[in-house]
Amino acid sequence: MREINPTSVRPPFARYAHGVEVPPGHRLVMTSGQLGLKSDDSLPETALDQARVCFANCAAILAEGGMGPGDVVRINAFVTDRSHMAGYMQARDEWLADVARLPASTLVIVSGFTRPEFLVEVEVTAACP
Repeated sequence: MREINPTSVRPPFARYAHGVEVPPGHRLVMTSGQLGLKSDDSLPETALDQARVCFANCAAILAEGGMGPGDVVRINAFVTDRSHMAGYMQARDEWLADVARLPASTLVIVSGFTRPEFLVEVEVTAACP
């Protein structure tokens, strides 16, 4: 897989790639959107801590498919307020800290989720041979 960052396009604002090429013959794993809920149904209060749980949940799903953060080709994330962007981005950057090839990434501000205390939701797509 390779990052695609054309010189004719402004460089990414943060730690992500504009595109990722997945060659033929790769398996895919796509997660559903993961909320910041822990397995015991507890929910951290901050967007940073909820995002860390979201990424931990995504990592657990990927591990079941024999993959990890380095196999992620796309991240879609949703926060309920601009004030939650920094916490989300910190958690994303921590999760990708040891990743050489960065995924494509989108962050959208939404009006809310099924419960008002949910601040962040993350879904990922991963691929590997």
